[in-house]
Amino acid sequence: MTADAARRRALWQILLLLAGLLVLAAVSAASVILVNQARDDSRWVVHTVEVQNQISNLLLEIRRTESATRAYLLSSGPQFLSEYETSAAAILPAVDRLVALANDNPAQVANTVKLRAAVEQRLAEFARGIDRIKNNDIQSSIDILRRGGANQAVQDIADITRAMRAEEGRLFVERTRTADQSQQWASWVTVAGSGLVVLLAALSIFLVRRSSNARDEAEAKLRDSNVDLEAAVEERTADLREANDELQRFSYIVSHDLRSPLVNIMGFTSELEELRGDIFRRIATLANADPVVPDVNGELPEPALPEQDKQLSADFTEALGFIKSSIGKMDRLISAILNLTREGRREFKPVKIDTRELIEGIASTVAHQAAETETQIRIEPLPDIESDRLAMEQIFGNLIDNALKYLKPGVPGDILVKGRAKMGFAIFEIIDNGRGIDPRDHQRIFDLFRRAGTQDKPGQGIGLAHVRALVRRMGGTMSVSSELGNGSNFTVTLPARWTGHNRDKQT
Repeated sequence: MTADAARRRALWQILLLLAGLLVLAAVSAASVILVNQARDDSRWVVHTVEVQNQISNLLLEIRRTESATRAYLLSSGPQFLSEYETSAAAILPAVDRLVALANDNPAQVANTVKLRAAVEQRLAEFARGIDRIKNNDIQSSIDILRRGGANQAVQDIADITRAMRAEEGRLFVERTRTADQSQQWASWVTVAGSGLVVLLAALSIFLVRRSSNARDEAEAKLRDSNVDLEAAVEERTADLREANDELQRFSYIVSHDLRSPLVNIMGFTSELEELRGDIFRRIATLANADPVVPDVNGELPEPALPEQDKQLSADFTEALGFIKSSIGKMDRLISAILNLTREGRREFKPVKIDTRELIEGIASTVAHQAAETETQIRIEPLPDIESDRLAMEQIFGNLIDNALKYLKPGVPGDILVKGRAKMGFAIFEIIDNGRGIDPRDHQRIFDLFRRAGTQDKPGQGIGLAHVRALVRRMGGTMSVSSELGNGSNFTVTLPARWTGHNRDKQT
């Protein structure tokens, strides 16, 4: 296929897609408008039914009140008086609900005004009858009972509610017809739009099949190129792995060889320290004119140095102290490098791990330290995991130890370990209320031999770098969220079932 033909085909496909998009958008918009209109029409139909139901409810409450009144007039039973009071109290709220429902129709608004007046008049008649029976005016109560059905208020209520029902019936027929028409229009638009979409889809399938044939030819050529590329990548990967292994061996050899001269320096430093005592003891003896007299125990006391030699002795002692301190630091760094090198060569073995039991074991080993600092270690439900147990112990042991080490002064410690499972991964969080970490140092703390904040705790800046290396070897990720003075939240994400292949070989 020539470049011009490919461009033309691409242009036709774009135009076809645009046409389909426009049709789909028009159909969708029309359907939404018509569906909303049908929904509004249906809502008005329901509204009409609600008005009719409210009229029925109001008449039912009036009849209940009238029945309770008659029963009380006849028997003077207290239960009928209670029923009367309950039903009478519900009449005016029912009228209010009817007024609120019918306020969209001016004719019904006028009817509700008249209905309220008639209902209030009827309620007053009920109340007068009840008052007469309470005052033992039996004869008047019986007269009221006999002419209750011919009352003008009763007739008015019946006429008004009949008129309101007739009006709502007319509205129901009209609104039902409108709702049906809206639904029909929505159906027609949907069917017509679906037909156009199907037609455009058929054209699209035709063009896509033609394009797929051309794409298959291009993919065949691409596969041939990928074969050569994969071979080159595998070769480069093998070289990189070999170089990494060589670097680990080199680190081990260098660290091991550095220890030999360091041991010699440590030995000669100890000899210098002994020689210093002999030298300054002899200087003191020669400079002291008075003979050295044994003490009461028969032992010779240490001769005193002259003033001009005391500063020289102090400087000598200070220099030896600096040398010994530097030797100790160098020894710790070499040991750390050797440990990292050995750990990098260790083969991980995935096993099933009860994570909660593992964390509880770590917490028990630092229980004494936690008690001294008044720190509580809380462990929430944790997902089980299949991974290397020793690596997991090193990861969580280091994080919990750091949380205990960097507590906020004067504040009881609180360390929370929680976790959850998500999409084949186990996500663990170690949250503390310690001194926190400056956001500018969030990446620095994971660098080898790098530390952040005030250096008032022992350490070589290796722990978190080692933890992140372990997490990466097991196919996971690690991050920190913290601010100075507000504690830290370390998040470790690991595969729930690690097979032993993801990043096991450091490349």
